[in-house]
Amino acid sequence: MEPILRTDRLRVEYPPSRRGDPPKVAVKDLSLEVRQGEVFGFLGPNGAGKTTTMSVLLGFLAPTAGEAYLFGVNVRNPIARQRIGYLPELTYYYRFLTAEEILRFYARLFGLNGVEAERRIDRLLKLVELEHARNRQLKHYSKGMQQRVGLAQALINDPDLLILDEPTSGLDPLGRMKVREIIQRLKQEGKTVFFSSHELGEVETVCDRVAIVHQGELKVVGRVDELVRTHQANLEQVFLKIIGYPTCLAA
Repeated sequence: MEPILRTDRLRVEYPPSRRGDPPKVAVKDLSLEVRQGEVFGFLGPNGAGKTTTMSVLLGFLAPTAGEAYLFGVNVRNPIARQRIGYLPELTYYYRFLTAEEILRFYARLFGLNGVEAERRIDRLLKLVELEHARNRQLKHYSKGMQQRVGLAQALINDPDLLILDEPTSGLDPLGRMKVREIIQRLKQEGKTVFFSSHELGEVETVCDRVAIVHQGELKVVGRVDELVRTHQANLEQVFLKIIGYPTCLAA
């Protein structure tokens, strides 16, 4: 079966800040595959190239070399955006709008109107547990509630693939738990979820497989349970070992 998401020796370079310096390599020959129905964690420290990779996948940024594919179609070509849902790390919504109005706006962008749009809005507000606050302006929402509105927005077009950039960033334990529960529900519905996160405890709970990148390079990819068993450690300890944190600390 063709993978939902695939990169083949993907490379992204940024121009140097000073003349004569080499270009900054953000992603170095990254090759990975994400299968249909997987929850896939894309892990790495700050500056590892995670957001850059997502920007290439979404068509926001052109790669320097290599290729990336979604649903078997090269991202350099027009692709089925209708089948993708995206939640950026930092969400920017009009704070004077309500959750219901935000979702209605995004529904129209996907050509959804009338009864079908209202049906999806009702279902998604129930999914993210915001039915009680559907008519409250976003400026009165907590960070966790705003993040859940973002998840609902990413799902309004009923996508086959969800790309989430740090979906639990800045959330308290309750907020992280609610986002984790939503991802688990999406997994049960057969959605494919590709997300980056620093919350390794959450990743260990919900992900089927993970990839760990460091300084733009893929260091390891595999099933969470196999990595934990092989290294005889939890995912956080595996992550620190793979990126060489104990060596840096000793130095």
